[in-house]
Amino acid sequence: MNSEKHIRVTGYSNISWKDAIVKTIDEASKTLNNLTNIIVLEQRANIVGNKISEYMVDLDIAFKIEPFQEQPAPEDIDNM
Repeated sequence: MNSEKHIRVTGYSNISWKDAIVKTIDEASKTLNNLTNIIVLEQRANIVGNKISEYMVDLDIAFKIEPFQEQPAPEDIDNM
């Protein structure tokens, strides 16, 4: 059976929304395995001096849940 877990992540960039998305996926892939897709939930920005100073994106990131693999009990390891 295949299952996915979804998490909501906020990413930031001072370049663009696309850059915020790419950087956020890159960071998420460092700690999450088997990323499968994203949904861009929201885009927004901070403005300073009439110019965008920071782009922000909220992403729904999905990843496959790995099947549970029972680990041997510590006493079983000693007998191996």
